[in-house]
Amino acid sequence: MINIIELDKEITLGQFLKSEGIISTGGQAKWYLQDHPVVLNGEPENRRGKKLMQDDLLEVEGEMYQITYKTIE
Repeated sequence: MINIIELDKEITLGQFLKSEGIISTGGQAKWYLQDHPVVLNGEPENRRGKKLMQDDLLEVEGEMYQITYKTIE
């Protein structure tokens, strides 16, 4: 099952991990990504500053997430 994450603005991988409660502080992102594999669009990703784009697929701790951005009308 894919969790659809709808965001108002562009965020980084580190911000995503914090917003989903996977880590408790932004400073933990670097250490978390060293010890836990994260897959972005089928490729390993360990850069906490990586910007997440529309329709990116993330796998974190066996959970799948799809990133979508709200459109401003």
